[in-house]
Amino acid sequence: VQLQACGGGLVQAGGSLRLSCVTSGRTFNSYTMGWFRQAPGKEREFVAGISKSGVTTTYADSAKGRFTISRDNAKNTVYLQMTSLKPEDTAVYYCGADGRLALTLARLGTADYWGQGTQVTVSS
Repeated sequence: VQLQACGGGLVQAGGSLRLSCVTSGRTFNSYTMGWFRQAPGKEREFVAGISKSGVTTTYADSAKGRFTISRDNAKNTVYLQMTSLKPEDTAVYYCGADGRLALTLARLGTADYWGQGTQVTVSS
């Protein structure tokens, strides 16, 4: 599966952004989808995940209450709506696809398939 993320940019603290990730292929709904991020000098970390059906979502503590993950299986797309952005949210954001549960992706901090990242920069 191929993934392509977009929607990053420069935003002031307190602002919002919506990231999108479009996947190729006909099996999008067979994958758990996740968003991850990597800040300079730091390891990649899990941000949010969503089950294959879209019913179940999982968030890192840093994302709870501010970020919302969703998916449109008809469009092979997963979204990450980010609000109340903070400078510490600055990172390259990646989408990932995996056959395992979102809780597993959260625990492992990885996924089987990756797209290219999109830069999110939050200014103070």
